[in-house]
Amino acid sequence: MVLASGTNSFAKEMAIRKRIANIFNKREEDFPSLREYNDYLEEVEDMTVNLVEGIDVLAIEARIAQYQKENAEQIMIAQARKAEEYAAALAASKGQLPQTGVDPSSSSQAGTSSVAQGQYAPAIAGAGITQPRPVGVGPQPIPLGSGPDMLGHEYEDEETMKMRAEKAGRAGGWSIELSKKRAQEEAFASIWI
Repeated sequence: MVLASGTNSFAKEMAIRKRIANIFNKREEDFPSLREYNDYLEEVEDMTVNLVEGIDVLAIEARIAQYQKENAEQIMIAQARKAEEYAAALAASKGQLPQTGVDPSSSSQAGTSSVAQGQYAPAIAGAGITQPRPVGVGPQPIPLGSGPDMLGHEYEDEETMKMRAEKAGRAGGWSIELSKKRAQEEAFASIWI
């Protein structure tokens, strides 16, 4: 029964860490110095550990709520940035160029936007140009754990999964002939013992 409580404890910790990471999602480049970033990380980790251990939960939940209230826009921007990076990485892993909504044949001039209406275009850092983020327009990000798996494969039938496993084995140097040969060698070797 120790295993069950250990698994439950692990699941609880992972859920807490995921929740905290979605709220306290600043990066090193969001801070003027490495020291301030490290202090931020330490504070977040202290809150996480205290929540996992059940220490001063009400006070920590109040701090989290206050932080969410004060930094709602920054949290959303960081989540959007993370989703964009995930989409770009997914597109790169498939060998595709990321979809930006930009027509490559049109030449854009400074100060004008070449992004289709309703599409999000990140602000250019340092240029002072900002664009509003559309709400509820266009495709929404797909939550992890639903739809295609991490490699982009839709859930497949048994025959397709078997074929994919055989291809993966062949790519790793395994073959059915090799397996049969080894089984025969082991069988004949055991006869002489």
